[in-house]
Amino acid sequence: MPVRAFVFPGQGSQAVGMGKELAAAFPAARHLFEEVDEALGQKLSRLMFEGPGEQLTLTENAQPALMAVSLAVIRVLEADGKMDLRKAAKVVAGHSLGEYSALAAAGAFSVADAARLLKARGRAMQAAVPVGVGAMCALLGADLDQAQALAKAAAPTPEGKEEVCTPANDNGGGQVVLSGHATAIDRAIKLAPEKGIRRAMKLNVSAPFHCSLMQPAADVMKDALEKMAPGNPSVPLIANVTAAHVSDGATIKDLLVKQVTALVRWRECVVAMKAMGCDTLIELGAGKVLTGLAPRIDKELAASAVGTPADIEAFVKTL
Repeated sequence: MPVRAFVFPGQGSQAVGMGKELAAAFPAARHLFEEVDEALGQKLSRLMFEGPGEQLTLTENAQPALMAVSLAVIRVLEADGKMDLRKAAKVVAGHSLGEYSALAAAGAFSVADAARLLKARGRAMQAAVPVGVGAMCALLGADLDQAQALAKAAAPTPEGKEEVCTPANDNGGGQVVLSGHATAIDRAIKLAPEKGIRRAMKLNVSAPFHCSLMQPAADVMKDALEKMAPGNPSVPLIANVTAAHVSDGATIKDLLVKQVTALVRWRECVVAMKAMGCDTLIELGAGKVLTGLAPRIDKELAASAVGTPADIEAFVKTL
């Protein structure tokens, strides 16, 4: 039997039409989307199914929407596939906002609380930095050490001031994302060839996530998580901030606050899953980003995405 890690996607995997097939095929998915709509007082499901895309891409909508699709898949697997998460998965993990999806899947958050927290997180991250002040760029053909050296070289301004420029996501497979002041990110893109980095490209994001400029958003999440604190998950979480497994709700709460400004150590998270004995990654929800990264981090890992009715049908046969 495969030893599975269940993983949950982050921002960027959203697309108009997400969840529509699930809602049409499964009552459990429809009920989940209704639950999220009610928790937010917003017809988020209609936005997910019909668009417009520019509204769905807004951070405050994309984050709870991605969680909703992931949790709809989990609910269908539990209701129709009779899946018990504790038997099906050894650990859970999620990329950035996906950590909330993972925790809700493992029962540490209710669906309603996860939706409200992600709505607050999205709004706070957007509000933390004025539009245009921050930016992010993806480095292709770079490891974390190269990315850190480039960020250090790009941080000083021509006038000798120090701007924020730091690795935000270590995705593995030669992909690292930098985040910080837009002018520093522009300098990093220009300097990248000198540092032996194959390609540097600016990302179409609305804010500089996972860097110290997000501290106002971390403060908001500290308050929000005091009111909606996580319980203990039914299976351990591999945390973004530490790339180590954790099962204590109080510790998880602190890590979720730190996660807003900290490096997402996804490559190390996958290495940690393998070290715990996992040989298969199952990505639950929208898109296949994490499925694509897994074999680039470790060729021995099997990975597959479960996000459509056909995917669910195939996966249930493996349980």
